[in-house]
Amino acid sequence: MAKTTCAKALQNWEQEHPGEQPSEAEDIRLIFQNPPLDKLDPPVLNTLAKVKRLSLSSNAIEKMVNLPGLRQIEILSLSRNNIKKIAGLEEIGQTLKELWLSYNYIERLDGLQPCVKLHTLYIGNNRIKVWDEVDKLKDLPEIANVLFVGNPIYENQKDDPKLLVLKRINTLKNVDGTVVDDSLMEKVKALGDGVPTTTVK
Repeated sequence: MAKTTCAKALQNWEQEHPGEQPSEAEDIRLIFQNPPLDKLDPPVLNTLAKVKRLSLSSNAIEKMVNLPGLRQIEILSLSRNNIKKIAGLEEIGQTLKELWLSYNYIERLDGLQPCVKLHTLYIGNNRIKVWDEVDKLKDLPEIANVLFVGNPIYENQKDDPKLLVLKRINTLKNVDGTVVDDSLMEKVKALGDGVPTTTVK
C-alpha cells in the first residue's frame, strides 16, 4: 500500500496553511495522513528549524530517528504509531519538554537519558512489562508528569498502580492525570517498603 512521505505531508500542511512556510512555523501537525506516514525523513524534517511543537500522531511510523535540525523543539508527539524503541533523542534532548508516545509497542524506557529538560512523558498503552523500567525516569532531572495507563505493569496489582509509580519516583507532580497532593503521598507511604519488579506475562 502506498504511504505518504514527509515531503508530501508538508505539502499538505502548506495547502491547509496558505501563506505560511513550514521552515518558519512553530506548530506543525502532520497527524492522520492518508495514506499514513511510515517513516521519518531527516532531510525534510530538519528544515523545520523554528518548530516548537511537531505532531506526527496517528500514522504508521516504525522508527524514531535523529533530527538535529529541530533546534527549538519542545513538544514531540508520536502517539498512535508502530514504534517499538525510543531512540534518536540525542540531538533534541536539550530543548525537548514533552514527549507523547502512547499507543505504540514500546517495552523499554531506554533512550530518554539525553532529555534533560523533559517534564512530561505520555507512554500509556504500550508494552512495558517490567517495573524496573520506571526507575529509568529517575535520571531525568525535570520529569514531573507521566502517564502509564494501559501498560502490562498495571495489570493484576492489588494496589493502585499510580501509587506504585510514585513509590519509585516521589518527585512527580502528576501521574496518569491525577495531581499528586499530600493525601496521595500519604497513601504511598502506607504501602510500606515493597515495590513490584515484574508483572505476569
